Amino acid sequence: MEFAIIAAGEGSRLVSEGVSVPKPLVDIDGRPMIGRLLDIMGDSGAGSVTVVVNEQMSEVADWLRTRDREPEVVVRVKTTPDSMHTFAEATAGFDGKFAVTTVDTIFSPTLFRECVEAFEADTETDGYMCVTDFIDDEKPLYVAVDSDMNITAFHDRREESDTPYVSAGIYMLTPRALATLRRCLAEGVTRMRNFQRELIADGLRLKARPLGKVIDVDHISDIATARQMVGEFENQSIQHIKNGRK
Repeated sequence: MEFAIIAAGEGSRLVSEGVSVPKPLVDIDGRPMIGRLLDIMGDSGAGSVTVVVNEQMSEVADWLRTRDREPEVVVRVKTTPDSMHTFAEATAGFDGKFAVTTVDTIFSPTLFRECVEAFEADTETDGYMCVTDFIDDEKPLYVAVDSDMNITAFHDRREESDTPYVSAGIYMLTPRALATLRRCLAEGVTRMRNFQRELIADGLRLKARPLGKVIDVDHISDIATARQMVGEFENQSIQHIKNGRK
């Protein structure tokens, strides 16, 4: 399975609130958030991870290039016009199942690894879209599901569906999704949420995979929340290991 991180955003809200380092290098648990994410992917089986950064983020690119631990990092420096083009850059050359997430998404390492393992073993589903019922996003994408957690629709407003889930911004897909991606780019689709709708329209079978509490680090107040969450995840992981030994 292949892995990619989208780290091309400017983090303008954090900058405006006084954060002096690029968003990917914000310290979450003694590691920059991008370092934590790389470690999580490595623990989930990644031999290498593709990371897309924009041309203004030389400090991030330099940090990635001097990182001397697994997994291997493939750095792609490119400024793109929108999230769809960044996603295309991140997945260019992928020919197997893959997982993509944005750099500022904070989630449970244990649940992520279990999701990767489940998707790798699943021979019937075209994609797992990780979801959360913890709604912290300013413009959440609501994910409607049936009784088997098959995704039936993506909605911009809660009132369009009675679903408790919103997208966690973590995508696990098969190469079939890349054909839809190419079509969307050719047709001028620029938003990731519309790409997800087109996956459904193209007949791909997508499942929602709950990932517990998930937040994006968009504001300086989110940093403290993220640090608290990481501590909670560590305690959950310890308990998970203890339960496995019983």
